[in-house]
Amino acid sequence: MSIYELRVYRCVPGRLPALLKRFDTITLKLWEKHGIKQAGFWTVLVGESNQDLYYLLEWDSLADRETKWNKFASDPEWLAKRAETEKDGAIVANVANQFLAPTSFSSVK
Repeated sequence: MSIYELRVYRCVPGRLPALLKRFDTITLKLWEKHGIKQAGFWTVLVGESNQDLYYLLEWDSLADRETKWNKFASDPEWLAKRAETEKDGAIVANVANQFLAPTSFSSVK
């Protein structure tokens, strides 16, 4: 059984397009390099804030997450490209995350 990490990025007002572009053109390729599996991305159609991005990552275990995420987070290519995308200012105001375990009756295991 996998565990899932729900991450919510609240963007600086007006910066959601920059975040979406960064995921689409930079982040996902680097995640693939580090073996990080995404399980979906969502923007808010109706809700508290349309400046938020929600996504799920799938992990084999918390140890799997720690190893892969730390390698990604310290990757020199990621650090350089993230800095480049933030040359006009910060994109993300804050990040919240939770680790979720599927129930026995969940369609996602």
